[in-house]
Formats: sequence, structure tokens, C-alpha cells
Amino acid sequence: MTAKPAAAAARATVYGYPRQGQNRELKKAVEGYWKGRVTADALRSTAADLRRANWRQLADAGIDEVPTGDFSYYDHVLDTSVMVGAVPARHRAAVEADALDGYFAMARGTQDVAPLEMTKWFDTNYHYLVPELGPDTVFGADSGKQVTELREALALGLTARPVLVGPVTYLLLAKPAPGVAADFDPLTLLDRLLPVYAEVLADLRAAGAEWVQLDEPALVQDRTPADLNAAARAYRDLGALTDRPKLLVASYFDRLGDALQVLASAPVDGLALDFTERAAANLDDLAAVGGLPGKRLVAGVVNGRNIWINDYQKSLATLATLLGLADRVDVAASCSLLHVPLDAAAERDIEPQVRRWLAFARQKTAEIATLARGLSQGTDAIAAELAANRADLASRASSALTRDPAVRARTAAITAADGRRSQPYAERAAAQRAHLGLPLLPTTTIGSFPQTDELRVARADLRAGRIDTAGYEERIKDEIREVLSFQEKTGVDVLVHGEPERNDMVQYFAEQLTGYVATQHGWVQSYGTRYVRPPVLAGDISRPEPMTVRWTTYAQAQTSKPVKGMLTGPVTMLAWSFVRDDQPLGDTARQVALALRDEVNDLEAAGTSVIQVDEPALRETLPLRAADHAAYLGWATESFRLSTSGVRPDTQIHTHMCYAEFGDIVQAIDDLDADVISLEAARSHMQVAGELAEHGYPREAGPGVWDIHSPRVPSTQEAAALLRKGLEAIPAERLWVNPDCGLKTRGWTQTRASLENLVSAAREVRAELTADNA
Repeated sequence: MTAKPAAAAARATVYGYPRQGQNRELKKAVEGYWKGRVTADALRSTAADLRRANWRQLADAGIDEVPTGDFSYYDHVLDTSVMVGAVPARHRAAVEADALDGYFAMARGTQDVAPLEMTKWFDTNYHYLVPELGPDTVFGADSGKQVTELREALALGLTARPVLVGPVTYLLLAKPAPGVAADFDPLTLLDRLLPVYAEVLADLRAAGAEWVQLDEPALVQDRTPADLNAAARAYRDLGALTDRPKLLVASYFDRLGDALQVLASAPVDGLALDFTERAAANLDDLAAVGGLPGKRLVAGVVNGRNIWINDYQKSLATLATLLGLADRVDVAASCSLLHVPLDAAAERDIEPQVRRWLAFARQKTAEIATLARGLSQGTDAIAAELAANRADLASRASSALTRDPAVRARTAAITAADGRRSQPYAERAAAQRAHLGLPLLPTTTIGSFPQTDELRVARADLRAGRIDTAGYEERIKDEIREVLSFQEKTGVDVLVHGEPERNDMVQYFAEQLTGYVATQHGWVQSYGTRYVRPPVLAGDISRPEPMTVRWTTYAQAQTSKPVKGMLTGPVTMLAWSFVRDDQPLGDTARQVALALRDEVNDLEAAGTSVIQVDEPALRETLPLRAADHAAYLGWATESFRLSTSGVRPDTQIHTHMCYAEFGDIVQAIDDLDADVISLEAARSHMQVAGELAEHGYPREAGPGVWDIHSPRVPSTQEAAALLRKGLEAIPAERLWVNPDCGLKTRGWTQTRASLENLVSAAREVRAELTADNA
């Protein structure tokens, strides 16, 4: 049956595009600038070239309206803070002296000035810089970046739409500035902020913008009546402006719920909504509010967060339904394509059958253009694409790569007892203290040590055949011995081997598990210049052989101090992969958990007494709506316990989490039943320690005293002050001393100085406690 063409030709568009370039040119240019090897003008030139290349790629793929303003040197929320003049007082001098250096100082800090706090962008693995606001904040418009990038796109002859973080989401993402009362609500600044947005909108209109997109993803979360009233007021005032472009308000990542009525009735010109599976309720909700008569609807029917090909027939059916609900319907991805790699065609090492199932950013833009053409011209116009799409979907559904009967049988046989330790925590803790003999306030690190240029060269030499496996392994052994020796000399109590053999905390394991597919060029921005290559979880998971036992055992043989075995937990293995979408996530998590359980048990059998199973993504993956929390946390905590519950009572299980808001999941942290948890805490000034204490968390915890995502070296006094603050919430006998996260991204100079200061701080505070008890 041929679909009826749309009344007006549907336009194809996207909300954002990967920033890094085909070969991560942006990363190299920014890091070169930091090191003094790239000038500011050269950095700006590289950025402009990348923007132009992105826009041309989009236009060539059939995208009718390209986004501007989504490009960033570091983070688009930080760019918004600059746009509205919300520069923290401690950074103003640096920004006034040099805008670019001041920008990076806000992101990374300096030796003398701390950076902005960093946390996860909703439930993604992208990190944003948290705005710091207070009752004395004075906003001021700086639309230079947005206007410049719009003019660049228009000069290429393109139709362009600037994309800004909306004012309500910006304030809801903000936190009280240091020294401001903790109960200060940044949303009270809305009336002060809206005139700044009005000025930016006027500047963009003057520069040639017909439409401007204001992103309001915070409205897909559970919002209070006050929040919704603020959104209504914001878009009443902005919509009433006479000197403005047309306004497109966008939401994504979930259903809008009550906020949909607010936005649908606002005097704006269009809405952009997510209609993928997790936000499917938007379709019925939109019909229930009477649609968008006289307005534009941008329909996000292509998943912008995952890498599987679109189901054209399903998307066209959704689009056909939407035609009667708005004045015009255009086609887009569900969110910015920032969250997926650039081009699946570059993955020559992936089996061709599997590559047929993949759509990275370039492929998704082609999908969007195809759907827009089908919506405008009817399905006969895309008959060949529809036939190929049906064949690719059928290939995946019937492939033996996706199903392993043995794995499914083992998963089906799981019992409740498999997810419980043999003894309660109090008994385990006594056994572990007797076995490990650790001092008060024991020190440790999170796992990784600096990935040096020598290690990267050794990996490249191995891939190129310039050294053999034996030569490479000797280099790894040298690095392990160096890392252990440094820790012993510094006085660290529980050591790590430094993970020199690992490329990434998820990819390393994915490459050794069945069911995973690794990419070679699938880079995705995590934060700043940190890019990761999430593996693709395509089939059922099993562990053919031990993954970490050899190197952990080697490290333990070099020292009499305990060396932690280091694993990545099942939730994080899913969250930092592109996970399969053809079965429930909980089922996939249990498969990964069983594979990790085998590894944990093998580590213990090999003599490892401390085993850390990291779950930094536990909070990140928490659904955005509270009604969905319980189901997720049920299988998430179960899968962790399934991984770790097969060990003896005197084997100490650690876990680690970082860069997230932990208050919402303290009960889930408790439910993990780990013996020790380490958490990011330095940038948030030990906030999580208070949250654990308020909950009554009964186990051991190490809130971090060193922010490893900044190049600055914390002094002994600074680390000791944070440690004392931690002691206000956590008893000394249950408090550990550690950095916020792994040290992979740091250099050895910073690592040596910072760890020495961390150990000195622990000794200083330990001595104070001993003296107090004398």
C-alpha cells in the first residue's frame, strides 16, 4: 500500500552531530593547544573546518535544515554558561584575560582554581559542566559563538537552525554556587535569565535565523507544578517577543508527560518530540492534547542513541499517524547524534552481515532523509530502500549470532540464592579485617594508572608487527612492576596493577566475551577530549576463558600487599556499550553477570583477596521517570550481586561509581551488598558522604579526595580537609581514602605528586584520630 504524501514536503533535520571529525581532529587540536603545540588561531581554524565538513556531509545526505551552535570545544552546557554570562567569580579574571583559556579553566581547572563540577547528561555517558548560580548571579548576553556559527552555515548556502539549551533546562541542571545556601533554587533566576535569551534570539534573527531550537530535555523528567509553571511562563514570555525567530522547543530521551500540554499550548511555533520506543507514549499524549494545530512538529523517529538500523515501516506508520496532528511534520533523529559514532562504513573489520545492521551518524542522516522522502512522496518513491531495510532486519532477527542456547539455559536456571553472599556483612567485615590486616583509613586507587606514550607505542608496534606478543608482554610486565613499586614506596595500602594491558574498561572485556563486536573507529565523546569506543552488544554473552586472572596473579606475585582484581560490572558493560534492542535489558545484564561471576570466582581461586567490580553507570542508567526506577534497579542490583556473591566471606568485594548524582540511588547502593564502595566526591565537596550517612549506609566507603578529571594537583592540606569532612559523616573504621576515579587520563607527574599528597593526608588524619583516642 502506498502511503499518502504529506500535504507539505517533509523536511529532514537533526539536532546535533558528532564534533570530533573522522580522525578525532578536534581532540588532537584541543590537546595540542593545551600543550602549547597548537596556536589559538590554528585551533579555531580546525574547529571551523570541522563545522563546515559536518554541514556539507549533512547536506549531501539529504538533510534540509542543518543545526548550528551544537559544536563545542568542550561542552555545550558550558557554552551556554558563557552565552548567558554565568561565569563563576573564581574564573572571571581568567576569562577576562583570555576568553579561550578562561573557558578551558572553567572546564579543567588550574593549579590554583577548581573547575566546575562535572556530571552525566541525563541518562547518557556524556558529561556536562554544571552551572554554578546564586542569588547574586548577574546574567549578560554573549551571542558571539552562536551568531558566528550560524553565519558560517548560511554562507555555504544552507538552511540552518541554531540549537540552544533552553532556559528552563539550563536552570534545572544548575547547582548553588560554592558558599550559597544548599537550598537555593536556581529556577528562581528565570525572570532574570529570560531577557538574556531574548537578546540572543534577537541577535540570531538579525544574523538570518528563521528558526531557533531551544532544547528542554529536563521536562521529560518528573517535574513539580512549580517547574511546569516556570516552563509555561518562560515560553509565554519568549513566544510573546516581537523581535525573534520562530521557536522550536525540543525534548528527547523520554516522554514529556504533563509538560506536553504546557508546551503544546505555549505561543511557540513548533515542538520537536521523541517518538522512539522509550518515548512512544508521546504519540498518544499528543493526540490527547489535541495535537499541534497551526504548528510544526519535528518527529524524532530515528533512534539517536543506539546504532541499530531503523525499521522504516514502523517509522513511516508513526509518521503517517502524526500527519493529522500538526500543521506540518518533519523528520529527525530522537536526539542529537552526538551520542553515536560517525560512520559505520569505516568499520571494515566488522563481519559484513553485522555491519548491515548498524547505523552510525552518517547512516542515520540517510535514514532520516529516506523517511522524509517517503513521507512526502509516498512509499513507492522509496521502494528499493524499503526492500533492503526489510532484508537487513530479517537478517538480524534470524541470525545464529544473536542466540546461544547454552547461555539462555544457564540464565534461565538462576535462583535467588545465586545473588546472595553466604554471610551477612558484619560477619564478612570481621573476617576481611582479620585476613587483610589494613590500617585505619586504608588508602587505595580506583584501578587504572597513566596510559603512557610508551604503552600506546607498544600497542601500535604489536598491531603493526614491529614487536611480537612476547615483546609486548615484557613491556606490560615492566609497567606493572613500576606501578607496584611506586605504590609501595608511596605507602598505598591496597594496590592495583595499573591496567596497562587494557585499552578501555568496557572494550577490554567486550573483546574477550562472545556476543560483543568491537569497532575500530566508533569514537563517541564522553567529556571534553575524552572519547570512548563503545562496543556493540549483538548477541548472547559468555566468557570462553579467564580475562584478568593472569595479569592480576602476576602482580600479586610481586608484592606482599593485597592487589585488587579489577572488573567492570554488568550494568556498566551495558550502559557503555551499544546494547541490543531485541530483548529486555535485564536479560542481557544477567548474561553478562554470569560471565563476570566466573571471572570473580577464578580470581579468588588464584589468590586474589580484594576484587573490585566497577559500576559507575548504575546511576547514569537510572530511568528519567520515577515510575520506571524500581524495575530497573531490581535487575541492576540483582546482576551485580549475581556477579559477586559466589566468593568466600573473607574475600572483600569493592565497587566504584563516579560523576553522577547519587542521592537518588543510595538504597540501590546498599542493595548491591558490596563490602566497600568508592565514589566521586571531590568536586561536590563530599556531598555523597552526607547522603550515605543520612541513609544509614552500614558498609565501608571511600568518597574521593582527589578530582582526577582536572590536571591540578591537590595539596596534602586540601585532601586532608576533604577527608575530615568525610569523617563528619562516615566513621573512621569504615572510611577509605582514594581518588575520585581511575588515573588513566592523568600524567605520571601529576599522579606521583597527587598520590603522595593523598597518602600523606591519610597519615596526617590517621595520626589525629590516634591522638584523640589516646
